[in-house]
Amino acid sequence: MPAILEKIDPSDVRKRLGLGREPMGHLMGVSQKTIERWEASGRVPASQHHLMEQLVEIATLGMEVYTAEGFALFLQTPLPDLGGLTPVEMIRRGRADDVIAALAADYEGLGG
Repeated sequence: MPAILEKIDPSDVRKRLGLGREPMGHLMGVSQKTIERWEASGRVPASQHHLMEQLVEIATLGMEVYTAEGFALFLQTPLPDLGGLTPVEMIRRGRADDVIAALAADYEGLGG
């Protein structure tokens, strides 16, 4: 059985990102049922903890920069700084750090 870390509430992260369980599963590379299990237990496996921490950072910074509606739009909009991909696509490709950088640039007023 994989190690479990309790620090992050997966339901809270998903809701902060404005995602349903199925899209969250796609984002994390797991099934909707897996997301349901994580939410029921309130825990995330250690193997997914780093990505979940990045998602917390993305949600936190996104809500500092944008309104809830603006953040939802940001996540789904193809961006030049991300090679024309959406932030969600970048996260799926394992490039959440690039999304964090784009949000940081927007926060600092340097975004394109």
